[in-house]
Amino acid sequence: MVNIKVAQTAGFCFGVRIAVDMAKKAGEQLGHAYTNGPIIHNKQVVSYLESIGIKELKDYSQLKPGETVIIRSHGVPPETERQLKSMNINVLDATCPFVKKVHDKVRQLVEEGYFVVIIGEEGHPEVIGTLGHLKEVNGQGVVVENFEDLIKKVPKRNKIGVVAQTTQSEDFFREAVGYLAENTEELKVFNTICDATSVRQEEVKKLAPTVDVMIIIGGKHSGNTQRLAQISKALNPNTYHIETAEELQKEWFEGKDNVGISAGASTPDWIINQVVEKIKQLKGVTA
Repeated sequence: MVNIKVAQTAGFCFGVRIAVDMAKKAGEQLGHAYTNGPIIHNKQVVSYLESIGIKELKDYSQLKPGETVIIRSHGVPPETERQLKSMNINVLDATCPFVKKVHDKVRQLVEEGYFVVIIGEEGHPEVIGTLGHLKEVNGQGVVVENFEDLIKKVPKRNKIGVVAQTTQSEDFFREAVGYLAENTEELKVFNTICDATSVRQEEVKKLAPTVDVMIIIGGKHSGNTQRLAQISKALNPNTYHIETAEELQKEWFEGKDNVGISAGASTPDWIINQVVEKIKQLKGVTA
């Protein structure tokens, strides 16, 4: 017998669902369109969209006037969108509303005279887009990924403003804000970590210690899924980060009857369901 507990909010978040639905609609109506990078960090969903004519844009030379490009859920720098429109490309914006909020807050902080600290991953597409908005308004700022970055990269300034990549760790965000509060005269903080990320992290913190094995499902390049796996691993060493049911191994579940499952915000329900069924199969559950 196996008891499988799936976290309540595992799977697609609001912003991802908007982006995927927009891409599916474009595929159905146009039969052909491009996405400016993977629309979400999930290879299985990207493969499905390719099957209905939605392909990742590799090079702008592929584009012809009048074609359609869908801006990925992570957003892009403003100059990217301008460039596409200057080429007479039809642009559909699938940027997550929570990511747009980060852009707005960065612009506000610059207008109010703050040096901007972006708590996030250098090189992540969402952060690249946010830096584009910072540059657009001639703002100054840095990206910090860890505590060492805080010490090394943040200069002494009287006014510091803080935003976060939407999928950042709540724990590190609080730690970073605490450090900055002690090292600047005026600190303005916008907690732009999206609700979906916060709720998933809290659910994993509660679920992981109560089960024998914890399975985290989602893209290996998905920031929010990686953080779920890190949080879970710290609380339950029997934590495994997988993308699909095919990666499950029977020995993970030997002598272990309580299994917890969570999934990143870019993981569709059908993959979660496949994982549940595969675990049952590995445990010899026939009904």
